[in-house]
Amino acid sequence: MSPSLAIVAAAPEYIPAAEELSAQLDCPLLGAIPPADVIDFPQVLCFGEQLQLCATGRKAAGPVWVDFVAGTLAHRRKYGGGKTQPVAKAVGLRSGFHPKVLDATAGLGRDAFVLAALGCEVQMLERNPVVFQLLQDGVRRLRQASMGDAELAAISERLSLVDSCIAASKWLVQQPEESIPVVYLDPMFPARGKAAKVKKEMVAFHHLVGADEDADSLLAPAFAACYYRTVVKRPKLAPYLADKKPNFSLEGKSGRFDLYTKHGVPG
Repeated sequence: MSPSLAIVAAAPEYIPAAEELSAQLDCPLLGAIPPADVIDFPQVLCFGEQLQLCATGRKAAGPVWVDFVAGTLAHRRKYGGGKTQPVAKAVGLRSGFHPKVLDATAGLGRDAFVLAALGCEVQMLERNPVVFQLLQDGVRRLRQASMGDAELAAISERLSLVDSCIAASKWLVQQPEESIPVVYLDPMFPARGKAAKVKKEMVAFHHLVGADEDADSLLAPAFAACYYRTVVKRPKLAPYLADKKPNFSLEGKSGRFDLYTKHGVPG
């Protein structure tokens, strides 16, 4: 694992679980120490009530974690615009049709959760072992919260994470042709110019994940595996994935969805 990453526990009672995570990721465990007090590593995974990726030092930005229950995603679930959202239109969601979606580059799972909240069955795939752990922790807490919330329970049943950390290109080529209704790709794009300005709390995440330099290799196996369409989320001015022009695109203020279609969606 990255020599720039270590594991800390939010409190002494979390040390046993942090030790297990340290062994899984082959990262050093520093003990129960606040991220702000760490000086030898630029980033730590902090194990507590939730798993958090934190930049270290006194002036570090806030942590990053996967939260499917509260915060931004809860607000978006209630007030985000429903089926009129661009991501919903991109996958072909409409009244009476909720396609099964593979989010092959899940990241923090935000688009996957939105689609699951709108009624789609969504399977997430993530190759980065640290991001995989963040996702796994977010799904675990969603399952816990769903026990007392019928709406979250329904979403929880529709949202799942492939139980192995594997590259999307490797996983996709193992699937039968046209076996997945919709494949969704949102590879990390190298930021340039103004696009390089990200929220402070996301600096640690971008530093950890970096750009998906092999993103072009995803399109062919994704398109082979999909039945209806492959959807590629891109910055508005970014080149087409693998330099292949889509059948059509849906554009927004800062980004777009490139659609590579096969069969027409019902309705």
